[in-house]
Amino acid sequence: MSNFQRDGSISNTQVGRDFELRAQRVLAAQGIVLNLNHKVLCGLPGRPQKSHAFDLGSDDPRVIVECKSQTWTSGGNIPSAKMKNWAEAMYYFHMAPPAYRKIFFVERSVRPKYEESLLTYFRRTQDHMIPHDVEFWELDRDSETLIRPEVTV
Repeated sequence: MSNFQRDGSISNTQVGRDFELRAQRVLAAQGIVLNLNHKVLCGLPGRPQKSHAFDLGSDDPRVIVECKSQTWTSGGNIPSAKMKNWAEAMYYFHMAPPAYRKIFFVERSVRPKYEESLLTYFRRTQDHMIPHDVEFWELDRDSETLIRPEVTV
């Protein structure tokens, strides 16, 4: 039986929650003070709006953040189910009100054989579904080093 839980963690849910708290602290140090589980009405134009809870956010200033701490698989393969989850986050950013600053905040995971981060891979292969106003922030796994990659596609 396969165990897809991250080594050394209590649960993947706890890994995600810990990363959200870490992202909240790092963003606050950058002057962006946000609340956990921030709800915003989202929807396509001309359709009913529904409340969606972003991992972090604020209405003043208007900022929403999705946090992801996924990694390459232990064998260095693409975590395809997680990439679908990232694509879903882009869809929610697309449906969010345009007045909000949108930040996709991920834990840096580099594929050793290729020296490509999971975020760089996602942006390279899924560029067609990424809204133009999303900012990308990567946080080093072992330090507080922030990386704000530029588009290289």
